[in-house]
Formats: sequence, C-alpha cells, structure tokens
Amino acid sequence: MSKVCEITGKRAMFGNNVSFSMNKTRRRFDVNLSKKRFYIPEEDRWITLKVSARALKSIHKKGISAVLKEARKNGILK
Repeated sequence: MSKVCEITGKRAMFGNNVSFSMNKTRRRFDVNLSKKRFYIPEEDRWITLKVSARALKSIHKKGISAVLKEARKNGILK
C-alpha cells in the first residue's frame, strides 16, 4: 500500500537531513495519513479512504459528497 492521499493525491516528499557540520543525507517527508470511514447518504453506503489531515479538514468543511465530486473531476478518484 502506497502512502498517497486518496482525495488530494499528496505523496511523500524528499529532502536532506543537514548536520551541524553541513553534511547532507537524503531523508523522506511522509504524509500525515489516516484511514477513515465516511458515510455517503446519497449512495446510502460507507466507504473507507486513506486521507491526509488536510483532506480531513476539507471534508469537515465542505462535506464528503462535494469533496468526492471534486476529486473525481480532477481525476484523482475513480
């Protein structure tokens, strides 16, 4: 399972660990993901999505139906 948000499409970024002596080693910035169940009243069913914290805030603000419609329009969700 990849660490990708199913709503926003956010994925891991890469950068450097920088020590005091300015030595640089590669590191990975993972996405803040959580697995969450949502109820869709229009379809009368539950779905489980792996969403980032930012996507969760969007869902609480706009509603799950609007966010799903927007994700389908952008081609992130099937």
